[in-house]
Amino acid sequence: MDSEYLIERDIYEKINKHLSKREITIISGTRQCGKSTILHKLRTNLNKEGKKTIFLNFDFEKDKDFLKTQVALVDKLKFEFGNEKGYVFIDEIQRRENAGLFLKGIYDLKLPYKFIVSGSGSIELKEKIQESLAGRKRVFEMTTVNFTEFVNYKTNYKYSDRLNKYFEIEKDNTDKFLIEFMNYGGFPRIVTEEDINEKIELINEIYNSYIEKDLIKLLNINKPELFKDIFRMLSIMSAKLINFSNIADDTNTSIQTLKRYLYFAEKTYSIKSIRPYFNNPSKELRKTPMIYFTDIGLMNFAIGKYGLLSNSIDFGFVFQNFVYNILKEKVNRNTEIKYWRTTDKAEVDFVIDRITDVIPIEIKYKNIKRDKIDRSFRSFIDKYKPKTAYIINLSLDKTIQLDNTAIRFIPYTKLFTEDLF
Repeated sequence: MDSEYLIERDIYEKINKHLSKREITIISGTRQCGKSTILHKLRTNLNKEGKKTIFLNFDFEKDKDFLKTQVALVDKLKFEFGNEKGYVFIDEIQRRENAGLFLKGIYDLKLPYKFIVSGSGSIELKEKIQESLAGRKRVFEMTTVNFTEFVNYKTNYKYSDRLNKYFEIEKDNTDKFLIEFMNYGGFPRIVTEEDINEKIELINEIYNSYIEKDLIKLLNINKPELFKDIFRMLSIMSAKLINFSNIADDTNTSIQTLKRYLYFAEKTYSIKSIRPYFNNPSKELRKTPMIYFTDIGLMNFAIGKYGLLSNSIDFGFVFQNFVYNILKEKVNRNTEIKYWRTTDKAEVDFVIDRITDVIPIEIKYKNIKRDKIDRSFRSFIDKYKPKTAYIINLSLDKTIQLDNTAIRFIPYTKLFTEDLF
């Protein structure tokens, strides 16, 4: 059995439940995050239930004839299923030009076939397909393996029903897992690989595949080395304010080109940019973005520190990126994660903007001993008077009151086991 099947993914059950809906099920996400594995697992289970299925892949030469036209695909499906219910799995859908219109035309025929498709992040998949299939699809965005999936896999799922207790009792092991995860990230093939040299070979392959297939071919980028330089600079600037002028100078390119490539990187799921939170434009930053990587292993590789994080500064910025990815999974669609900076350098790492209220969050890669609040955090609380504020750290679990604000010092593991937002 492929070792990737051994990693249980949280998103699987959500997708599996959607198989009963007529809508097209779309699984999108960064390259090699486990989309194809999910498709094969879904199909295997359907086959075990006696359901009829077919699997087609735009990367397979033998399948391309069936995927050239709507007529060719419909003829193939009628041959396989007749007028009975059938499940149609299509992988690498982004390879199909005008994929959204292609699927829409078949969907509107109201045939008794359920479509489950996947594709790596591209402009076509993320925007054009969604526009063409309005009201006809549900999109599930996959990430690489998250930390709880990682720990469950590493502990052979022995504690999956009581992971909160494992984090409390096995703190040393949990912190060791954190260090490993922050060094190597969560691509499934890397998580299941034990040999360090092989991990390096795999991340190199994933990185180059992303550059060559998602960017050069799909997005018509004709200067791959320039993008690699920009990607490296973005890695250095993760969890820091993006200075477009400095990066443009260092990579010998224009700010316009830099912003274009940043746009591509975000649309292909490798990074996320966040905006500043502000109410006073004269004293608070309101334009400069900050970026975070969806997989910290890929970020480490681009910067030359893959598996080599060694000091508190390195770990501090990576830990902030690590927490951002957790927050992104936790907040709902009506909530935005922002940051706060003032012109006189006061700062808060994250601000959860829920329109009706805000929650400031500070990140500390430390075993905090005292419930000390720094000046910047206090400044934000004094100005915006939130009901709750969080200081996420490695160990301290304590709540204090500052005027009408409850300030919670919480270990990062509580992010997985408590409903905080």
